[in-house]
Amino acid sequence: MEVINDNNCSWINDLNLRTNIQTLSSNLICEWLIIGAGYTGLSAARKLGQLYPNQKILLVDSQLAGEGASSRNSGYLVDTTLNDGFSSNKELINYKKKTDIYKLGIESVKKFIKEHQVDCDWNECGKYFASSLLEDEDILKNFSDTLSKLGFEHNLLFQEELTNRLGTNFYNIALHTKGGILLHPGKLVRAMIDTLPENVNLYENSTLLNWKKFNGKINCNFKTGTIKTKKVIFATNGFLKSLGVKTNYNFPITLTASMTRPLTDKEFKSIGNPKEWGVLPVRPMGATIRLTKNKRILIRNTAEVHNPYKMIQSDLEKRSIKQKIGLKKRFPQLPDNIIQSSWSGIVSRTRNSSQIFEKIDDNIFVAGCYNGSGIGVGTLFGEQIAFKASNENTNEIETIEARSKPTRLPPQPFLDLGVKVRLMYERIRARSEI
Repeated sequence: MEVINDNNCSWINDLNLRTNIQTLSSNLICEWLIIGAGYTGLSAARKLGQLYPNQKILLVDSQLAGEGASSRNSGYLVDTTLNDGFSSNKELINYKKKTDIYKLGIESVKKFIKEHQVDCDWNECGKYFASSLLEDEDILKNFSDTLSKLGFEHNLLFQEELTNRLGTNFYNIALHTKGGILLHPGKLVRAMIDTLPENVNLYENSTLLNWKKFNGKINCNFKTGTIKTKKVIFATNGFLKSLGVKTNYNFPITLTASMTRPLTDKEFKSIGNPKEWGVLPVRPMGATIRLTKNKRILIRNTAEVHNPYKMIQSDLEKRSIKQKIGLKKRFPQLPDNIIQSSWSGIVSRTRNSSQIFEKIDDNIFVAGCYNGSGIGVGTLFGEQIAFKASNENTNEIETIEARSKPTRLPPQPFLDLGVKVRLMYERIRARSEI
């Protein structure tokens, strides 16, 4: 597994360049090894550093820390999600278990931000599930009933009020939930890197080639060195399968997004000077749209089975055209050349939208696969997998383990074929929302 760093993502480009980058170049021995330095790996390393201040903890990533999915998402810290397929009372119970995890995830991120005084453009403005199709009113009313049963504060809105709030008359109906948070994902994950405990050594651009357990120790071979460890935590999310971890339970989907330059005062006035907002689609393959704190617009409207390690520039430019079309649908008054950058990223999915959190062998643990809710859940799971690997139990672990576990996937080539057909079906259903 070798992931390529690129400089296309606006969230990452907002940050100062780091100069303290180490690459593994020798053979090391440690008590703890974490593979993957996104939200999960960084949170696990931080917690282990606090629990074991006198032990050697290594954190290794195949690319620059935090510059995978942790920086490339849309910056939603979610309390609820719409497309979970719930309808019966039994499914409602499962949905509550999932939202309980989301709540704990929000609390974990809040605690980190407060403890370290992090500036990540935190905005408790909630989010909109929106559609241009009035026929989706029934979907949102059913969702409203579910949220009411679970005590989530929300309200249903129609075009006139949406136009005033969002600066576009594209949407005819939306449900606003008040518990969600918008933030700058790059700033958050960078703060997690900068606040790692002193006994955590971070190695970047260091690709794990293979690993095996021998005589109670885990031997890991990298491109430029080896690490022998007593315990290992795998936190590579969409790349778990490539390391031979939980290979039949999750799969990567490639997403692409684009972000505009900051709007001029005149352009911002032309859309009504709205406050920061975030829109998620009612239909799964519709567009995710955000107006950021500094007056930029983000749009993500593609999802596909693609090589997860790299998207070449020509492919990225084709996806960017779709995002330009999506922007013009919503904001026809803005210039054609307003997109500043486009990038790809990976989301890890399971068949039943559950997450992976478990011990898979003596001294080998794994956490990942957040189905698009990785900021909060990834932070939570990183902290809690550190406790689990320490043979400790917590109330949070009990909540996590009360959820349904991921179900097995069909074998290849049936898996890829099934995912492609499903994505095509959802893309057709959501064609007006892209």
